[in-house]
Amino acid sequence: MTAVAANRPGRLMAAEIAEQPAVWRRLLADGPGAGLDAAAAEIRRRAPRTVLFVARGTSDHAALYAKYLVEIGLGLPAGLVSPSTMTAYGARPDLRDVLMIGVSQSGGSPDLVRSLEVARAQGALTAAVTNDATSALARIAHVHVDVLAGAERSVAATKSYTAQLLALYLLLDRVRQVGEAGQGGELAAVLPDLADGVLARDSEIAAIAQRYRFAQRMITTARGYSYATAREAALKLMETAYVSAQAFSGADLLHGPLALVDPQVPVLAVMAEGVGGAAMEQVLPRLAERRADVCCVGHPAAVAQAAAGFALPAGVPEALSPLLEIIPFQLLALHMAVARGGDPDAPRGLSKITETL
Repeated sequence: MTAVAANRPGRLMAAEIAEQPAVWRRLLADGPGAGLDAAAAEIRRRAPRTVLFVARGTSDHAALYAKYLVEIGLGLPAGLVSPSTMTAYGARPDLRDVLMIGVSQSGGSPDLVRSLEVARAQGALTAAVTNDATSALARIAHVHVDVLAGAERSVAATKSYTAQLLALYLLLDRVRQVGEAGQGGELAAVLPDLADGVLARDSEIAAIAQRYRFAQRMITTARGYSYATAREAALKLMETAYVSAQAFSGADLLHGPLALVDPQVPVLAVMAEGVGGAAMEQVLPRLAERRADVCCVGHPAAVAQAAAGFALPAGVPEALSPLLEIIPFQLLALHMAVARGGDPDAPRGLSKITETL
C-alpha cells in the first residue's frame, strides 16, 4: 500500500488499513491470550441452542458475518438483536439456553452493555468480543474475546472490523471442533500474507476511486458471507466520502431496488469463490440490462465481466473471504474521500462511540 504522508488527510485511516495483516498475525498467534480457548470451552459446556448477536454500526456487520458462521458451521439458529427492545422498551425475554454475543470495538456503548446485563439476568450465557479487555462490555459478560487490534485512532473502523471477523471465525471454529483449536486456524494462517498482497495493489484501487470520484449515489451488493462486506463497504463510503450508498443482498436487489439502477449509479458487486458468488451470477445480467456501471471485487472470472474490478487471490475458503474482500473497499473509501477534498480521519459529526438507547 502506498504510504500517506504525515500531513495528508486520511493518514490515520491509511495507517490502520495497512496494520491489518499484523493484527491478524497477532490474533492467530495468541488465541489463549485473546481468550478464544476459554470462551469456546465455556460455550461448549453450556451447549446453547440459539445464538443472538447485539452490536451497532460496523460491529453489526461483523455480527451479520458471524450469523452465517453459526447457522452454516454450527447448525444453530442465529439472529441479530434490536437493543432498544431491552433498553428503551424494557422487554425481558426468556433467554435460557441462549448465547448472546456482544460485538463492539470500544466495549463502551451503553445500549450494548445494558443489553448484555439484561441477557445475563434472563438466563443467557453472555460473551463479549471487543478491542478493550477492561471495557464495561467485557466486564459484564461471562466470557470475553479480545480482538487484539491495538488502539484505533481513525474514526472509520478498519483494522478493528477485520479483527472482529477473524476473532469470531476462530471462536466459532473452536466451538465447533472437539479440541480447543480447530483446523480453521490453519486455514486462516495464510490470510496475513494474502492481505499484504492486496495492500500492495493500492494503485489499482486509487484508479477505481478516480473513476467514481464524482458519483453521488452507489449501490453495494453481495450474497452469503459476503453480504456483510457489502453492508460494511456502503457504510465506509457514506461516513468517509459522503456518498449516498445503499447495500442490498443480491436476491433483494432483483426486486424493487433494481429500479434504482441506471448508468449514473455505480454498482459495487462482491463475488467471492463459493456458493455466495455463484448465487450472484444471476444478478450481473440484470444489471447489464439496466446498463449499470458495475465494479466487481471477487474471483477473476467475475471481475472480467464487469466494467471495472479488483480480483482477489484464488483458493480462499468462502467463509474467510470477507476478511480480504473488505480491504479494497476500505481503500476505495479512503481514496474517494481524499479525492473529493475530504479528510476521512475527521468525518463530519462522527465519533468512535455513539451513545444510544
